[in-house]
Amino acid sequence: MAKKSLVIVESSTKARTINRYLGKGYRVEASVGHVRDLPKKKLGVDIENGFEPTYRTIQGQGKTLNKLRQAAKNADSVYLAPDPDREGEAIAWHLVEALKLPEDKAFRVTFNEITGRAVRDAFEHPRKIDMARVNAQQARRVLDRIVGYQLSPLLWKKVAKGLSAGRVQSVAVRLIVEREKEIRAFEPEEYWKIAAILSPEGGGEDQAFEAQLLKWAGKKFRPGNETDARAVAEALESAAFIVDQVKQKRQKQSPGPPFNTSLLQQTASSRLRFSASRTMRVAQQLYEGVDIGPEGAVGLITYMRTDSFRLAGSAVEECRRLIPKAYGEDYLPPKPRFYKSRKGAQEAHEAVRPTDVNRTPEQLKPHLSRDQYRLYKLIWDRFVASQMADARYLATRVDITAAEGSFRATGRVCTFPGHTRVWPRKDKDQQDLPELSDGQRLDLLKLEPTQHFTEPPRRYSEASLIRTLERQGIGRPSTYAPIIATIQERGYVNQIKRAFHATDLGIVVTDLLVAGFPDIMDIEFTSEMEDKLDLIEEEGRDWRSVLDEFYKLFKADLEKAEKELDKVKGIQTGESCPECGEPLVERWSRHGRFVGCSGYPDCRYIQRDDEDEGEETDFPCDKCGEKMVIKTGRHGKFFACSAYPECKNTRPIGRDGKPVPPPEPTDEVCEKCGSQMVIKTGRRGKFIACSGFPKCRNTKPLPTGVKCPEEGCDGELVYRRGRGRKKGFYGCTNHPKCEYRTSKLPEKTGSSED
Repeated sequence: MAKKSLVIVESSTKARTINRYLGKGYRVEASVGHVRDLPKKKLGVDIENGFEPTYRTIQGQGKTLNKLRQAAKNADSVYLAPDPDREGEAIAWHLVEALKLPEDKAFRVTFNEITGRAVRDAFEHPRKIDMARVNAQQARRVLDRIVGYQLSPLLWKKVAKGLSAGRVQSVAVRLIVEREKEIRAFEPEEYWKIAAILSPEGGGEDQAFEAQLLKWAGKKFRPGNETDARAVAEALESAAFIVDQVKQKRQKQSPGPPFNTSLLQQTASSRLRFSASRTMRVAQQLYEGVDIGPEGAVGLITYMRTDSFRLAGSAVEECRRLIPKAYGEDYLPPKPRFYKSRKGAQEAHEAVRPTDVNRTPEQLKPHLSRDQYRLYKLIWDRFVASQMADARYLATRVDITAAEGSFRATGRVCTFPGHTRVWPRKDKDQQDLPELSDGQRLDLLKLEPTQHFTEPPRRYSEASLIRTLERQGIGRPSTYAPIIATIQERGYVNQIKRAFHATDLGIVVTDLLVAGFPDIMDIEFTSEMEDKLDLIEEEGRDWRSVLDEFYKLFKADLEKAEKELDKVKGIQTGESCPECGEPLVERWSRHGRFVGCSGYPDCRYIQRDDEDEGEETDFPCDKCGEKMVIKTGRHGKFFACSAYPECKNTRPIGRDGKPVPPPEPTDEVCEKCGSQMVIKTGRRGKFIACSGFPKCRNTKPLPTGVKCPEEGCDGELVYRRGRGRKKGFYGCTNHPKCEYRTSKLPEKTGSSED
């Protein structure tokens, strides 16, 4: 019996989709992502020995590798089919190494879309693993590991423990920090505008339009105070408004290109309010395959990690056949449209587009989740619009004179929607102007002087940050989502109302890194480094020499920073520590700014935000008898002793609003660790627990003293806590033999769970 060929992909979803297109001679398995990586708790790179990396099996992937190893033994050929990018090439190489596959048995197959045609074509043209791509991925991984593992300890010494830095992420934070400083330093300036509401003589409000005053007395009009603006307005009240010149111009607007990764992330952010990570997660689902009914799992879009605008000729022709049928012949341009990608883009990839443009969003809607439908529609609309005819407009500019002033009114009317029928665009200048002619007199209906203030630079949104990262050459499309997620997780920036705000911690860390590592934190240097890393793949440059060139500079900066950078000292608050009397200072940790004792580590006092008088209560402290107060901490409200810091007793707030009593001792001994068992009160009532918590987490239900009412059962009812959102109940100690349960005790026993 002939052996089956083994096909290895990253995910089970992709495996199911591909399995539909391959015959019985193939067995498809998933590696569930990467199988090997650098060790978590060590550098894992031998810098002195040519930056040799040490790879380990990722925790939890041992079973997967054993399964794949057994499947590979029983196969005559192994086809490695991870995604068609550097990361996918690296996964394929790691699989070869981990499974010890002989060279004549391992084949690499890639496809830009998971369709029957693309998959079959890939298997007809297998190749060997592209080591230039693998080395490009290795170089990035090793470089980021070196920077992260050697910069982070410096931050621990100079700022606070637990902080971390990254080669690309820290530069992204710098962009946000610099914008934050510009905003904080910005001082608004007052200026005034004058708008005239006009109409043709005798035309009235039905033909009203707006014109802005541009010049007064031959100079640009921009007064800085109300007095000057009102003086001009008064002079205009009695002036004659006359059309000086009417200019009309026919304009065309071509469609934008289809999506590449960064453009998809930007547009999904602005139009759908998706985060970059959410966009990529949903796009991955659409790429790997969605069950669409009788057809089964189908890949609906092409590969979503791409920097190219290239489109396959067959896809363009398919789209051009659809447009006249769906929208009319006028919407089809004479020739297909092709778009130029940015310099250095990988033209082997395509833009993000539907795998079959005839699968319209409306047809697929019943089979897609809300997020999948919205993102698919965005991709489908953009692709179809990219092949449609120009939108056409009639633009009108009217120059108007009045006394010493020059006004201007602009308007634009759409004469043919073209691609905007599918991809609408906002038009700020849209204003219907009445028919006007040179020398025509106008009626002044209203004159409106309005006060304005210059505005600070806008904060970065996800869309604008991705656009800036791409324009500056920082990172690559596949890294934008993890960069944005990481800088928020580290506490260096916060996203408030969809805008990034640099935290105090982010500013402190960035200032220190810029001072100590001017090259690595330089935007231009980071961009050039990205280009060098790209050349490892594109031109086969030696990846170790690229790392060596970078590391010499980095090591010199690191040694200099160790010696010359001052430790970020706390700022004295003027208060004294209530525990030892030393001055309190403002400091930073990975959780942000806090106030602590300058006598650390001898005194470990930290002032919490909730350290106020608290809300007084009449409940006595069970330890010292003083009154308890209600305070608010990181996890919500709680009872604390008013005699703090002499008494540091705290108690949770129970359902009845009273302090949860301290554990009650019992005569039982924990069978797991030998400690005494105690009665505790939790959110779902009382229960028995080990006093050795948290080392020992043994718990038991609390007996109620009520005999089970089930006939022939000698058990006792105990209170059991429900799982998840389920409420607790009373059940028999003889469970599972006795299935009796009730929400209330058959008779009152004084239990708190009545």
